[in-house]
Amino acid sequence: MFETATTLPLAGAGSTMTRIAGMAGNRGRNLLNIADRKPGGAEFAVILTNTEDAPVLEAAAERGIPTEVVPLDEDMSRREHEEAVLETLSDYEFDLVCLDGYMRILSDTFLSEAPTTLNVHPALLPSFPGMDAWGDALEAGVSVTGCTVHVVTDATDEDGAVVEDKVDMGPIVTQEPIPVYEGDDEDDLKERVLYEGEFRAYPRAVKWVAEGAVDIDLEAGEVTVDADAPTAPDSEGLPARRLTASDRADTLRYGENPHQDAAVYADYTCDEASVVHADQLNEGAKALSYNNYNDADGALNLIKEFDEPAAAVIKHTNPAGCATADSLAEAYEKALSTDPMSAFGGIVALNRECDAETAEQIIDSFKEVVVAPSYTDDALETLCEKENLRVLDVGELGEQTERFTEKDLVGGRLVQERDLQSISVDDLEVVTEREPTEEELESMVFAWQTLKHVKSNGILFADGTETVGVGMGQVSRVDAVRLAAMKADEHAEGKDAEGAVMASDAFFPFPDGIEEAAKAGIEAVVQPGGSVNDEDVIEAADEHDMAMAFTGQRSFKHD
Repeated sequence: MFETATTLPLAGAGSTMTRIAGMAGNRGRNLLNIADRKPGGAEFAVILTNTEDAPVLEAAAERGIPTEVVPLDEDMSRREHEEAVLETLSDYEFDLVCLDGYMRILSDTFLSEAPTTLNVHPALLPSFPGMDAWGDALEAGVSVTGCTVHVVTDATDEDGAVVEDKVDMGPIVTQEPIPVYEGDDEDDLKERVLYEGEFRAYPRAVKWVAEGAVDIDLEAGEVTVDADAPTAPDSEGLPARRLTASDRADTLRYGENPHQDAAVYADYTCDEASVVHADQLNEGAKALSYNNYNDADGALNLIKEFDEPAAAVIKHTNPAGCATADSLAEAYEKALSTDPMSAFGGIVALNRECDAETAEQIIDSFKEVVVAPSYTDDALETLCEKENLRVLDVGELGEQTERFTEKDLVGGRLVQERDLQSISVDDLEVVTEREPTEEELESMVFAWQTLKHVKSNGILFADGTETVGVGMGQVSRVDAVRLAAMKADEHAEGKDAEGAVMASDAFFPFPDGIEEAAKAGIEAVVQPGGSVNDEDVIEAADEHDMAMAFTGQRSFKHD
């Protein structure tokens, strides 16, 4: 009647459209969710139930899905009913059977004739396999439960009687964890498992099947999911699923704005220096806000770029100034002088132990937070004189070990590798008639490493290893150049753009950016290159006797 196999091989994504026969006992909410989402392009050939007034029938009909009812007569044996179901389904072509609240244990009579059959159970099997999974989870006091999508296997004996310890014991395709919160009752937990866990896990399993990514060996009782493994040869690529857990470390006063609730969550497996795990040394000061955490994280990430003594002042996650120098105090002075007006109320980050001289400079103007790997006693005493200056000790900076960054979207999440690119003078390709000087090459490298932390479109002017003007977050690259020039001319103290190096986080699409830079006094440029108009841009640089080097890599930062 149906094509039968003990394995569901890797058929290759998109070879044919997967057709599903759904079997539900009542509402069929999982089947309807799958029908609406069409994971992997899968569609329903039919939805069948054994109850004539099951709500799923009307809902399926509204979606244009054929429906069937095979009533369960009182004098019908299990095998007789399954034979009737098979006979009804024989009018349809399908590759997969999906159960959803189908209140009949299926025997080999059905399973040996039908294609692979999947079901979802509201617990992380083999835990809580019974009919009251939510209650059992609450009674057991577990902190995590969830759901399991598994292959349905025969759970009956020769006479058709149910063998309880075989129910829901087929090979597992995928699971989805769901937390159990203090104060949960069965309704709370059931709601999350059914509408968060199952609505994620079941479509995922169907998608894998539809894309030919699942190999089910019923004889061995094993499932291999190619799509659920890292895809890179070194097994360190982006996996098909990213499961992360974090614990709420603190409830914050509010979010970005006072009308938004917020909290900070901690990943205690992170070994990298982090503001989330930092000690706040002046305990009497108010706690960090949402914006403080965000800005302090950006500031800390910036000063991790440098081996030399470095200081940065951050405002709204953008550098107001950054510098390296022979001493920390000198680096901070140079960073602050880039834009002392914008530094008001900013975040200071240092990559060395904060000494008394640096601390004295920091408290000369209002700052929100100081981040450093440690503090001398004198420095700490000075900083704590400011009542609400939060002083964070992040410990030894060490290596940058966290590989990914994430951004939540409405309905999903973006995950990418961190931008850990680091260039040297040897990586630069000089493309102009004039060669950069050694000092300009050094400044190009500094400017590029700093520019990574400026919101795009970003332009940065640097003199030596200190910033003199930053143009950030502009929708036009030439406007970013103009902004950096304005900052250098009007806000910088004791320095300007004359003779400086300009760094651009992406290529110049037109020569106008170079023209604006020349007006500001820029004498050298570092940029990725790669524009169709590179020749025109290089020609403009040559006309102004500018040196220009390409990095060959972009450095966008949109968050």
